[in-house]
Amino acid sequence: MTLKHWALVGGAVACLISNLTAAAPWLEPGDARARYAVQKLADRGQLQRPVTSWPIMWGSITNGLSEAGGKSGPAAGMARYYLEFERSQQAPAGFHTELEISGTNEVAMVQGFDRGPMADATVKLDVQWQGQNWAFGLSPAYAHNADDNENARFDGSYLAATAGNWVFGAGAIDRWWGPGWQSSLILSSNARPLPSVWLNRKDASAPESPWLNWVGPWQLTVFAGQYEKEREVPEAKLIGMRLNMRPLNGLELGFSRAIMFGGEGRPEGASTIWNALIGKDNGQLEEDDPGNQLASIDARYGFALGQQSMGVYGQMMGEDEAGAFPARKSWLLGTDWTSQLLSGEQQWFAEYANTLADDFMGTAMPNITYDHSRYKSGYRYQGRTMGASFSGDAEAVTLGGFHFFDDGRNLSGSLSYIEFNKDGISKTPVIDKDIKLMVPAENAKQVIAKVGYGTQVLNGWLDLSAQFAGKKLELINPDESKSGQWSVGATWRYRF
Repeated sequence: MTLKHWALVGGAVACLISNLTAAAPWLEPGDARARYAVQKLADRGQLQRPVTSWPIMWGSITNGLSEAGGKSGPAAGMARYYLEFERSQQAPAGFHTELEISGTNEVAMVQGFDRGPMADATVKLDVQWQGQNWAFGLSPAYAHNADDNENARFDGSYLAATAGNWVFGAGAIDRWWGPGWQSSLILSSNARPLPSVWLNRKDASAPESPWLNWVGPWQLTVFAGQYEKEREVPEAKLIGMRLNMRPLNGLELGFSRAIMFGGEGRPEGASTIWNALIGKDNGQLEEDDPGNQLASIDARYGFALGQQSMGVYGQMMGEDEAGAFPARKSWLLGTDWTSQLLSGEQQWFAEYANTLADDFMGTAMPNITYDHSRYKSGYRYQGRTMGASFSGDAEAVTLGGFHFFDDGRNLSGSLSYIEFNKDGISKTPVIDKDIKLMVPAENAKQVIAKVGYGTQVLNGWLDLSAQFAGKKLELINPDESKSGQWSVGATWRYRF
């Protein structure tokens, strides 16, 4: 195909997709085609910005594409034009409104980057406005028969402002930290977004100083939020931090940290936060121990492979600290690559994850990952783990792929083999029986197959998904709650 043809195809694709994504100052996680686009451009040296911290600011994408100029070529033509059209639809100043209707027979326990419906039925209105230095989004929703028994929701709502190259915000937005497609060990969109305040760079460009230029393009994100009341320690607090950089072409490094502290009956003053930040919380302070911490290091190296691209990646997360490094480790390893077949483009991945502490390298230590002796409800929000969707003490292998048709439609599929709760024991308490905890109560091995299809319907966008598990999985809720074998869902979005 010629570059002109790719431009026409990209325009057609973006015109379709622009009907499904509401405007925001950032590119949100969940759109597999957008992730394919930014990652392929970065791997081919045509977007010199970090791409493993989501959301990704539009300012960062805009400046990165401008620096690369128009030298994308046919190998990455559709990816670039898709992003440029998406930017033209999402980034301009003014109001943007979207209606979303979704439903499923059962919320799937295992989710990936392209998350499915999160309640039996949901109606959501998303109204966003952007000015020169301010932006806000108001996203009221009603969720019928939700697993967390919370019908009224405002997920996706925010207020944000810029000061220089920094963005300050408050609200509840989805995040995905790391290079994995099926999972992120440290922070994913598996759980609903935690209400928080945050700070991050608007453009993740490289430092201008010759002393620091070796760091390459870099992004820093810091947020602080509060958990729900229905926990062993009600209204505990969470601080999240992530620094990622591209010191070499194709190489991206990420350093993340999550600190749980405070809550009802627990100290949460300045000294507590300081002790947590310096790592003085592994039993040194006994009853005044600040809280629970997780930390991760991830790396991804992507490169051009002929007219396509390929990457290898890994993530290591520790539940404790030893010698200033994460200890009691979980691991994620994977590779991904692209292709152009059958008048379309494809993104493939193969991924392995092990969330049983030290099982991959060392002696297994069960009931540690995403759990804690004091914060017994663990690293979870509204019943779902904030990291890997198959929770702690699990091992999984996933093969997956996406096919992007040149007329805008998309097709996806994945096959996972998962062993849940490898020791067969769970210590997570059930505080509110009306909240369905997606925590396995038994050891079980499952094969999970998932397919998805997206197309334009009634001037909007329809996403269909179906997931099949080899058997029902016992959960820890006392009413013999189980995750189902079949999960069939649909989401329709219309942009005004």
